[in-house]
Amino acid sequence: MKCGFGRVDITPRVGVELCGFGPFLNRHSLGVREKLWAKAAAIEVDSKKLVLVSCDLIGIDGQSTKKVRQLVKRETGWPEESVMLHCTHTHSGPTTINLIGWGESDPPYRELLPYRISHACVQAIKNLVPAKLSYAEVECPGIGKNREFDESKPTLEEVLAAGWQPARPELTDTICHVFAFHSGDNLIGFMSYFGCHPVVCCSQTRWLHGDFCGVATNQLERDFPGSTGLFLQGAHGDVNTCVVHQPEPESLLALNEIAGRYARAVRQGLNQAQPVKVDCLKVASHLVRFRRHNWTATELKKRLNEQEKIVCSPEASDADPKVRMAMVYLLSLRHLLAARKAGLCLEPTTEIQGFRLGPFLFLSAPFEIFQSIKNEVVNYFRPSPVFVMSVTNDYLGYAPDKLAEKRGGYAAQSVPLILGSLPFKNIHQQLVANLITLGKSLK
Repeated sequence: MKCGFGRVDITPRVGVELCGFGPFLNRHSLGVREKLWAKAAAIEVDSKKLVLVSCDLIGIDGQSTKKVRQLVKRETGWPEESVMLHCTHTHSGPTTINLIGWGESDPPYRELLPYRISHACVQAIKNLVPAKLSYAEVECPGIGKNREFDESKPTLEEVLAAGWQPARPELTDTICHVFAFHSGDNLIGFMSYFGCHPVVCCSQTRWLHGDFCGVATNQLERDFPGSTGLFLQGAHGDVNTCVVHQPEPESLLALNEIAGRYARAVRQGLNQAQPVKVDCLKVASHLVRFRRHNWTATELKKRLNEQEKIVCSPEASDADPKVRMAMVYLLSLRHLLAARKAGLCLEPTTEIQGFRLGPFLFLSAPFEIFQSIKNEVVNYFRPSPVFVMSVTNDYLGYAPDKLAEKRGGYAAQSVPLILGSLPFKNIHQQLVANLITLGKSLK
């Protein structure tokens, strides 16, 4: 096995609008709390190739992924299908996905971004050296809380106290998986896998950073000079950090504490990691057409009229969150209605991608995946170690589980419209089946 690592600063200029937390918030950045990075790991085993890049971004669009792959192939000759573009999903970074009202993107930044990400990939490929892999699993229960089912409401003081755990840890990710890459005695890079929304800092904070996972990974790189760390986001769709929606002073205090907890877990994993034999590398991608609800033109017009009544009311104010949200729906429904009239397909194909590295199987999709979906995939392949990665190669919003889709609400119904698309229909079943099929193709 050969491995190489590369990293490129992708921090935007101060003043760009940050992504997330509500419609038309005008949440512009005030400064840089911690730089944002694109960090790449190139791996080659018996001529099989993979370059995995993790970016401190909310997500990436499919066109940018395509551009990165083209640039990497042009510079290195590595095939486009060997490139996997993953995002940590920080909400304290720029808008890099096509959302309606959830933060305006900065066109110069969006144009330059694929070139910057590709530079990290090219660096990693040029830095290839013979290397060995070690692995560890470490308990990490004090980070997340399931926002769908855990109704406990601990105070800020309680969650920041040493030893805090959620009321229902089984509904969260409680294990940090650590992969260490050594060339000789030198740690040249590491990857940590964990599932939790990076939302310690929210609508009242305006500092650029990669949230708990970005801050922790940057700290670990300083602790291990010469190494590059990648954070791999697991199933985080229904799991928030234990601190969320707090004022800025409390959020920044919590950011330091929660990032410290995660860094300690990864550091423990790096110290405990045991050698693993890597006898193969396989990479595969499948194109899938996920089903959506088939809203007719009549249905779209009806919904559009409902939102127009809210916006056009004599009492309407652009400061009213209800009016701003109605505007999001209004713009989305107009877009969908025009697409329907033009005869465009409202169920586009999307890519899911996976790779096998020795005994480890990684399966990714462009969703914010719920825990129960991940658990079904993992249980299918037991005892083989399987890691389900969210927010990869594109961004299609949430993949809610059966219960969340039945309830409706933000993840199942609102986010598809924020993306200008129709809600999914039975995404839980579809995604599980397709990830299992992808995994089987890599055995």
